[in-house]
Amino acid sequence: MKKRTKATIAASAAAAVYGVAAYGATKALMDVAMKRDLPQQLHGKGSHLTGEREDEGYRAAQREAAQKLGTSHTETVLLRSREGLTLVGHFRKVENAERILIAFHGWRSTWYRDFGQLSEFWEREKCSVLYVEQRAQNESEGAYIGFGLTERYDCLGWVRWVMDHCGSDLPIYLTGISMGATTVLMAAGMGLPEAVRGVIADSAYTSPRDIWQYVMGHNLHLPTLLATPIADGICKKRLAAGAGSCSTLVSLAETDVPVLLIHGEDDHFVPLKMARENLGACHSHCDLLVVPGADHAMSYYMDRETYEEATRRFWQRCEKSEER
Repeated sequence: MKKRTKATIAASAAAAVYGVAAYGATKALMDVAMKRDLPQQLHGKGSHLTGEREDEGYRAAQREAAQKLGTSHTETVLLRSREGLTLVGHFRKVENAERILIAFHGWRSTWYRDFGQLSEFWEREKCSVLYVEQRAQNESEGAYIGFGLTERYDCLGWVRWVMDHCGSDLPIYLTGISMGATTVLMAAGMGLPEAVRGVIADSAYTSPRDIWQYVMGHNLHLPTLLATPIADGICKKRLAAGAGSCSTLVSLAETDVPVLLIHGEDDHFVPLKMARENLGACHSHCDLLVVPGADHAMSYYMDRETYEEATRRFWQRCEKSEER
C-alpha cells in the first residue's frame, strides 16, 4: 500500500513538473509568436522557427527591391482600429490607375520587404497600392500580433478607408503574403463591399492553431498535445479569441469573392496541404497556383512570369463583369 502511495505521489509530482515545464515552454513560444518585441536572443534566427532554407540569391534580390520600395514616394495614411489603435499605411498612387490593391505583409516583416519585388509589376499593371503595416508591427500600434484573428477586422477598416478616399469606381483587391495572406482570406468571409472584386493570397496558413501546431511539431519537434490548450488559453487572454476561433476554411466556405491562392511547392513554413485545404473549402471561384521549387513566399522570385500571368488572368476574370 505504501509503495503504491509513493508511486502515485511520484507520478503526480512528475506530471506537475511536466505541466509546469510545458506551460513555460509554450508561453515562451507564444511570446515569440505574439509579442510586439522579439526576444533579443532570437534576432536573426527566424529560420529556426519557420524551417525556411537560406537562399542568398533570393535574400539579395529581396534586400535590393525592399530598399527601392522603402525609399519610394508614398503617402503615409492612418487608420483607427476598432480598439482605438493607430494603424499606419503607405499609399502609392499611379496615374490612370485601373485597380487598387490593399497589401498585407507577413509575420514580423515589413511592407517594403514582402512586396518590394512585386511592386514594379503592380505599377506596370497600373495598380495603385495601399501597403498596410500590420498591427503590433513596425509603426502600427498594438501589443500583440493576432495571426489574422484581430487583423481581419483591420482589413475591413482599410477597405473602408480606400472607399472613403478613392471612391468605389475602381475594383479593389485584397492581397497578402504569409500571415497577411491568411488575414485577407479570413476577411473574405466577413461580408466585403461589392467594390472588393477579389482576393490574392500567397502562402496562407489555415488558422493560428494549425500553424503553431505545425511549427511546434514539425520544425521544433515539440509535443503539441498539452501545448495546444495552453496556447489557446494564452491567446484568449491576449486577444479575447482562441487560436482556433477563426480559420480560412470557415471564411472561404462563406465567401462569394473570387480567390487566387499561390503557394510554393517546397514551402517549409506553411505546408502546401494548407493551400489545398483552402482550395477545397472555397465557396466562390478559386484558383491555385503551385510554383515548383519555391520555399515560403518565394513563388514570385522563382517564377515571376507564371506568377504575373496567373495574376493578370485573375484580374481579367474578376473585371469581366460588374457583378461577382
